[in-house]
Amino acid sequence: MRKNQSKEAIIQNLKDAGCDSETIENFMADLQKGKEANGLKRLAVHRKNLLDSLHREQKCIDCLDYLIYQMKEAEK
Repeated sequence: MRKNQSKEAIIQNLKDAGCDSETIENFMADLQKGKEANGLKRLAVHRKNLLDSLHREQKCIDCLDYLIYQMKEAEK
């Protein structure tokens, strides 16, 4: 485990990042076993999932923005 980060701080950061309890437990186990590279892979997967979700949500926002634009143009 990192010298400058407590176990509690790491767990809180993972919770704040939206990690579920299984991901947190597995990540912490990786750190304790000295398998930091494996833990980093887990975080990369979680990050990718978050980014994919963000892109899906952005597409929905773009669709709404376009509909709003079309409706406003039709009022002119």
